Amino acid sequence: MRQLYLVRHGQASLGADDYDQLSPLGQQQSQRLGEHWRSQSLTFEAVITGSLTRHAQTLAGIQQGMGTQHRALVWPGLNEYDSTALIRTIHSGEPVPPTTPEGYKQHFRLLRDSLTQWMAGVVSPKGMPSYLEFVEGVTSALDHIRQQHEGSVLLVSSGGPIATAVAHVLRMSPESSIELNMRLRNSAVSEFSFNAKRHSLITFNSLPHLETPSHKDWVTFA
Repeated sequence: MRQLYLVRHGQASLGADDYDQLSPLGQQQSQRLGEHWRSQSLTFEAVITGSLTRHAQTLAGIQQGMGTQHRALVWPGLNEYDSTALIRTIHSGEPVPPTTPEGYKQHFRLLRDSLTQWMAGVVSPKGMPSYLEFVEGVTSALDHIRQQHEGSVLLVSSGGPIATAVAHVLRMSPESSIELNMRLRNSAVSEFSFNAKRHSLITFNSLPHLETPSHKDWVTFA
């Protein structure tokens, strides 16, 4: 069966100077996923990732856990939107990295509002593509996979692109993808089956590698 496994990167460094780095826990999450797949004897015909550091680091952890090495096809269209640039379009002043519960609440409220306006074409964040261009970056990767592959494919990306892919396959509204995005957990797996014409959703936001009680503290969202 032709399967596509979409993995959100492991925990990154929200609130740090450089978000685009896995935290030590993010590295553990990624390696644990690879170990789980090795125990299932899962193999991949191909690997595709965005070009962000956290995508490459997540793939490295997965491959370490699996004991395999694949050369990834890097697809920049699978990169995350720039949350700081989005928030700047609706919030005066320099965004403050969230470090407290109230700070996180404020950050994600502003992010939801700015995403909604970006999707509607109301705002154009500096240095970012339009929302339609962002969607094209994601759907072109799905098209490529359907056209080029006959077996299992691994895709490592971020919450925004994965939520966009799921919403596209389910024919949901752009605004609905925001809710999917906010619920995606670090290193979570969403699974599609596919043929030459379409993808179909099988699972969303699952953590089969973190289901044991000893890993309950490894579940994170940012």
